[in-house]
Amino acid sequence: MNNLLILPIAFPLFIGMLLIIFRKNIWLHRLLSPVACIFPGTVALILMNQIKDSGIQTLQLGGWQAPYGISLVADMFAAILLFVTSIVALCCLLYAFHSIGKEREKYYFYPLILFLITGVNGAFLTGDLFNLYVFFEVFLVSSYVLITLGGTRNQLRESLKYIMINVISSAFFLVGVAYLYAVTGTLNFAHLSVRVAEAGQNGLITTISFLFLIVFSLKAGLFLFYWLPGSYSVPPGAIAAIFAALLTKVGIYAIFRMFTLIFYHQPQVTHMGIGILAALTMILGAMGAVGYRDLKKILTYNVIISVGFILIGLVAFTEQSLLGSIYYLIHDMIIKALVFLIGATIIGLTGTSKLKDMSGLIRTHPALGWMFFIAVLSMVGIPPLSGFLGKLYITKGAFAASYFWLGGFGLLASIFILYSLIKVFMDVFWGETVMSEDEEKGTTKGVMLPIVLLTGISLALGLGAEGIHEYVLIAAKGLLDPNQYIFAVLDKGGI
Repeated sequence: MNNLLILPIAFPLFIGMLLIIFRKNIWLHRLLSPVACIFPGTVALILMNQIKDSGIQTLQLGGWQAPYGISLVADMFAAILLFVTSIVALCCLLYAFHSIGKEREKYYFYPLILFLITGVNGAFLTGDLFNLYVFFEVFLVSSYVLITLGGTRNQLRESLKYIMINVISSAFFLVGVAYLYAVTGTLNFAHLSVRVAEAGQNGLITTISFLFLIVFSLKAGLFLFYWLPGSYSVPPGAIAAIFAALLTKVGIYAIFRMFTLIFYHQPQVTHMGIGILAALTMILGAMGAVGYRDLKKILTYNVIISVGFILIGLVAFTEQSLLGSIYYLIHDMIIKALVFLIGATIIGLTGTSKLKDMSGLIRTHPALGWMFFIAVLSMVGIPPLSGFLGKLYITKGAFAASYFWLGGFGLLASIFILYSLIKVFMDVFWGETVMSEDEEKGTTKGVMLPIVLLTGISLALGLGAEGIHEYVLIAAKGLLDPNQYIFAVLDKGGI
């Protein structure tokens, strides 16, 4: 047992509760919030090396052995996402220091962000289905408040849609939990894997798996994404960035966990269903990205495209395709935070999100423009940037598994990503300068540091991909072999 596993959950939760008590001491909030992001990232880094050397790490809370107690489990996949979450959260907090406004800071902005991070970290580390539901609700309740923080008309309108959809999906989640427990008699992930394998994935269990697919598709923005473009467009930039980088990724993580560990026995049914949804998601997301001339909408539809693309790797279900999905998932968390922060900065400078009202910013803000251009090339998958390796492995894996149509949709989606974002670059940064620095509505003072950090991390991820290859490969092999997870949690693989 490894007691480190509780720290990424307990530490930000404790700091968040502490900051509620000292509500008026904003300097204390600004001091402790980054620490609450850095510490879980440090723990995640230690866990990654422990997993590499000793295998999957577990913690049975209260000393109750699995499957009877509450299990926390860190395999390499979860540990990597835990580490990237800390990086993204830290950069978004640094951006918020200079952009969120004193009014929002007074109304518990920093504690809410830390509670959201607690829920995300818990979802990655939990070893049972009911606590996955609990941690989903922790970060969702925080996001309900964050999306309305400020109380503008647009925020309140979109928050109703966001909250309603997530409440409905959470209700379906509980129904799925109840059905699965009735059929198998357990909710521990490892024990569920054993029980489903022993019973065989019959029609009833496959039906339950599709119920979970609907739930996590709603939360990830897989096909059922109609709530996402509006909801991610209305919060302030720092909040929108952390939503785009983290929240949909927890849904993706849940789909990977459920359909590689529990519901993997009939891939011709379950995984084909995911493949069809992924293709439709990329097509519809691409249509939205190229159809709008509003910066916020273009960026949010690109979030949707990436959800479909990442899941191609799960559908192909080969070592190569899963390797690509993990690489691309890491890249996408970093790059979505980056483009949303750049987008928020552009809107802050110009006072609008309409492309027709922007032009020529490259002359007054060249660093911002070229960092956006690097992010665009990375999202498209131009070598040697961070998006390239993930796209290469996913596409090769899809073709090797004879999913030529799905790999083709992925390549086509890349063209639409290029078109939609080059359109932004040309309209916003190129052309005649229509606004002098004196006429700008905002400033880049203080907000460039997190943007530069994320750009540097993205470049390092592309140029130094070999440095993390061993970790990503271990994660991919772990997803392909459920027995590693089962043996780590249940000691001998069964009860």
